Amino acid sequence: MWRIVPKRAVSGAIGWGGSRGIPTRLRSLMLSRFARAYGINVDEAEKPLDDYAGFDEFFTRRLRAGLRPIADGPAEVVSPADGTVVECGLATAGKLIQAKGDFFELGELLGDETSASRLEGGAYLITYLSPKDYHRVHAPVGGRVIGWRHIPGTLFSVGAKSVLSEPGLFIRNERFVTFIEMEGGGLCAVVMVAAIGVGHVTVSYDPEVATHRPQFLRAAVRHRSYDQPKPIRRGEELGIFHLGSTTIVVFEPGRVDLESLAAGDSVKMGIGIGRHTSSNGT
Repeated sequence: MWRIVPKRAVSGAIGWGGSRGIPTRLRSLMLSRFARAYGINVDEAEKPLDDYAGFDEFFTRRLRAGLRPIADGPAEVVSPADGTVVECGLATAGKLIQAKGDFFELGELLGDETSASRLEGGAYLITYLSPKDYHRVHAPVGGRVIGWRHIPGTLFSVGAKSVLSEPGLFIRNERFVTFIEMEGGGLCAVVMVAAIGVGHVTVSYDPEVATHRPQFLRAAVRHRSYDQPKPIRRGEELGIFHLGSTTIVVFEPGRVDLESLAAGDSVKMGIGIGRHTSSNGT
């Protein structure tokens, strides 16, 4: 079905509906039903349901202060998002695993062969954000944001069935890549992969970036390198999905050792998922 439907139009309709306001007297009823349908824990939300003007505002909600403590060990690397682990491993020969028997190229994912060559052989983690999850993405490491890349594409669903049935799905869907020069050296790429209903990604460190643009403006890859890189703290917000999707984080080889995470494991933003190593990999 997803191969033949007009995915951009469907996403636009979902986005339009999500952005519409809900009458105040109906907010609690409608949002609580929505939360029950998707298994959303409303007790984690920053505000009462009546304070959210519409579905998109609720979907992109912040969490209550202190609910996601950031692992604070000096060498900690943290999960950038809530979600379910899809794959975890090393980008051997510049390839990452999408699902069993299906690989995709790092260079195509990033739309940048220079950065891909720096990251080849490094550790990576793919995390799926379902509709029930918190939809803000955070920095897994501290350092400086040195630039970004916005790569146009389609908007397939990124649920488990689509990942298994659509080869190269993560390099076919639209994506936004943030490049971080890590404290102590080394490159980290945080990829936000859009999906059906997620034609819009908000970039927290640069409000001028607009991914929600008319179709005729989406054809070309856009990118920016900052003359003055933007400092970022471990756990600081990078961006927001306006519906469920996927994050992929890749680290320069010899800089990070990830924990033994397996497909299907649940992670929460801010928990430790690995540790920095020394610059020579020891």
